[in-house]
Amino acid sequence: MIDNDLTHFSKSGRARMVDVSEKNTTTRVAVASGSILMEQATLARIKDGAIKKGNVLAVADVAAVMGAKHTPDMIPMCHPIQLTGVEIEFTDAPVAESCDGRASIKVSSTVSCVGQTGVEMEALTSVSCALLTIYDMCKAIDKSMTITNIELIEKKGGRSGHWTRSLRES
Repeated sequence: MIDNDLTHFSKSGRARMVDVSEKNTTTRVAVASGSILMEQATLARIKDGAIKKGNVLAVADVAAVMGAKHTPDMIPMCHPIQLTGVEIEFTDAPVAESCDGRASIKVSSTVSCVGQTGVEMEALTSVSCALLTIYDMCKAIDKSMTITNIELIEKKGGRSGHWTRSLRES
């Protein structure tokens, strides 16, 4: 039995791209975040610019923007969307909240457009690409890095309106 709320499936159960032609054009914004846990020394080297591959956060920033722009190339049912903005923020912490004492970098991505469908997938892909880039650039010195907590934080616009993740959901 196919759940009719899952709009990416036809009545016969086949995957499809949703027709958004009847939706209103509105400003849409999505915010996503995720973290990468690493050894304290790895974070120190990133901050000191001592990673041989280059400026880790500058490259991860570009990767995040590229990820947002190329989301429909990677996620089969995503619509190509004319993005109007992609903002990336990096926040580091010397000691993660986890009990193992590793450092972390949190990546937040805010993606916006004026269109007929939302940008949640673009924000999530953006964060994922930034975190994977950090891992790629630092894996030679810290293979134990862990990517975690990639999640949608907020979305605005469209028929469903404004949604924010509650503290219980994080």
